Amino acid sequence: MAEQTSKPKTFPKLLLRNAAARGADPAIREKSRGVWRTMTWAQFADETEAVAAALMARDLKRGAHVAFLSGNRPRLYVAMAATHWAGAVATPLFEDSPPEEIAPLLQQAGVTHIFAEDQEQVDKALRILPTCPSVRFIIYDKDRGMRHYKQPQLVSYADLLRDGRARLAAQPGATRMEAERGQGEDAAFLFFTSGATGPVRGVVHTHAGLIERAETAAAMDKLTAADLALAYLPPAWIGQSLFSYGQSLATGYCICCPESIETLFTDMREIGPTYFLAPPSVLELLVSRVELRMQDAGAIKRGLYKMFMALARRVGDKILSGRGVFIGSRLAYALGGLVIYGPLKDVLGLSRVRVAYTAGDAVSPAVLGFFRALGVNVKQLYGATETGFFVAMQRDRGVRPDTVGPAAEGVEVKLTPQREILVRSPGLFKEYLRDPQATAAVKTPDGFFHTGDAGRLDDDGHLRLLDRVADIGALANGALFSPGRIENRLRFSPYIKQAAVFGDRRETVCALIDIDTAAVGAWADTHEIAFTGHADLAAREEVSALIAEEIAKANADLAADPSLAGAQVSRFLLLHKELDPDDGALTRMRELRRGVVAARHAPLIEAMHAGRPRVQFDAEVMHEDGSVTTAEVDLRISDAKTFPPAPSMKAA
Repeated sequence: MAEQTSKPKTFPKLLLRNAAARGADPAIREKSRGVWRTMTWAQFADETEAVAAALMARDLKRGAHVAFLSGNRPRLYVAMAATHWAGAVATPLFEDSPPEEIAPLLQQAGVTHIFAEDQEQVDKALRILPTCPSVRFIIYDKDRGMRHYKQPQLVSYADLLRDGRARLAAQPGATRMEAERGQGEDAAFLFFTSGATGPVRGVVHTHAGLIERAETAAAMDKLTAADLALAYLPPAWIGQSLFSYGQSLATGYCICCPESIETLFTDMREIGPTYFLAPPSVLELLVSRVELRMQDAGAIKRGLYKMFMALARRVGDKILSGRGVFIGSRLAYALGGLVIYGPLKDVLGLSRVRVAYTAGDAVSPAVLGFFRALGVNVKQLYGATETGFFVAMQRDRGVRPDTVGPAAEGVEVKLTPQREILVRSPGLFKEYLRDPQATAAVKTPDGFFHTGDAGRLDDDGHLRLLDRVADIGALANGALFSPGRIENRLRFSPYIKQAAVFGDRRETVCALIDIDTAAVGAWADTHEIAFTGHADLAAREEVSALIAEEIAKANADLAADPSLAGAQVSRFLLLHKELDPDDGALTRMRELRRGVVAARHAPLIEAMHAGRPRVQFDAEVMHEDGSVTTAEVDLRISDAKTFPPAPSMKAA
């Protein structure tokens, strides 16, 4: 059956619809050299058609894979749309990945064309070219430093665009026919899983599946062409691609690309997004910015901040959720908006935000509560690469810190006897690339996907996330051990960037702690503690005492949780080196690879469980030239305060 023209089911058809309906409206804005530049929907469509014509002339076939090594730039999204226009599959990769991580992905997908943002990304592509014979062309955007590159595979974006315009002038309409050929069931995107809990797999999504999820989620939040979104997270993450490409094409709203990650918050304040996606780490950074500003403020301003924030924490979320609040409190909150909340939101770039989501990890109730107290409508969202991202979403009047909300429209969620979350959705992935056995292993005969996550459904349909099913275990005494939930509680501390806990079949729970260098460094400065770097800071006894206090707070929370009271952290160690994606300890989205950390730090883990006060460890040191040497480090192991279970739990 032919697709209805009123409901386009491919991304190029959505683009053409937007160009016809709102051609003069802004589609993409980019800040470059301090100036915001705008591409309209008509310009977006025209440039996309020209690039598609040039790509097809360079042998881009329908169903082929095009890789993207780029941050958020207008030309990235034009190139994605041109890839779809030609019937090929967009394959965004993390731009901070080293060549040895990229090569297997290109090989697995059989990538034929690569879009590289700049010289750094081109160098990566050229380095792995001998191992990726399927790659025929490397298109680069920024030509700085590229003057002396003569490899035959290289072509500049400017030359590609020029060639495409010439071809369209010679054969008008020929390329448009290719876009019309596209069908909703065609593969649109190939996203690679993070590898946090298993092998990296290529996840194939269709145009229709992602468009359905994008349109449904947009309708739930009443998103329109008048909205404005910020594109700053890695496009290789399905969340960013859906927010900045899928939903933008579905609704017609404009996306804004900041000049750099260093200017992100300044650019965000200038542009004033109305729709915002942020992992918890970004929200935590914003809270830290506020706290640092308050430390430098005068006594009167600090007093006003403390007074009005106490009020906001009592009534802000109630007002935001439309619940009843005494008129006196409402008036006081309105005054606080003029004196504190409004200026704070303006500084953070959130003054115009009406819908914001946090996803990708658990968010601290305190952090979530901070933004909602200010009147910023931050909600939690749950999804996975395979599910088309939008699985469970909190509603405007139903935000609770302990759940991720009920299932999104069109999504079915159920639990196995082991509490694994199963999902059936129109946005479910088509398949794992060239791996039918792996695909069959995670899909039930009736179309449900095994997420691998454990959860619980409340009576009102709200979904509570517990942990990865494979990670849940038990201590030697039979107490539940849920490492993900414990690590989340620890990371709620502003001083703890990452935590890895170990205790399955052990007598106690022990933790490796990666301190947040910036936050702990600021604390050390205020306490006049000198240090020379991360390793020196982590070795300070005062810092160990600080983290012990933070772990004690987390243990107090655990003691009040009936399911986790028996798994409090009893011993910990501060790592001398930050956990990093480049050494495999974290994914590119900064998720913990617990198995890698456990293998690499096995002597430290054993020393903690053995009750030793210190441990010597041969640590790898990577130098600026890329060479690796080993050096012995002496690390302190500390005890943490634990608490008896809450009295009501004892009775139970």
